[in-house]
Amino acid sequence: MASDAGTDEKMRVLVYSDDAATREKVRLAIGRRPAVDVPFVEVVECATQPKCVQYLDSGEIDVAVLDGEARPAGGMGVARQAKDEVYDCPPILLIVARRDDRWLATWSRADAVIGQPIDPVALADAVAGLMRQRLASRGSLTTR
Repeated sequence: MASDAGTDEKMRVLVYSDDAATREKVRLAIGRRPAVDVPFVEVVECATQPKCVQYLDSGEIDVAVLDGEARPAGGMGVARQAKDEVYDCPPILLIVARRDDRWLATWSRADAVIGQPIDPVALADAVAGLMRQRLASRGSLTTR
């Protein structure tokens, strides 16, 4: 099956966590391209809630991966705020530490959720699914 993704097309994936090791694990799991049928990825990392909100408000982010355990502002609250306030909010993947936190992920209106420890294959699959969702919502237009 041939890829519909153009070779020059890139999608921007925001990775928010105050923990550099978590950001690195996410970045490595996503890689340059999480699936053959989606565009290449430009990962944008941030460690603070204000910068995360700034990126989400910019309209330049296609998918966001938020750490539910980030401090002082957790990814769940950031996700809820973004879904309430950001026009054309990108799909959000939330990383939660405990199975019991999945209900909070639902409250936050995250589009997908994975647990800790991060399974690189599950994370890449989830990000690729959200990328497909974003492309479909935009009519498969080239984003950048």
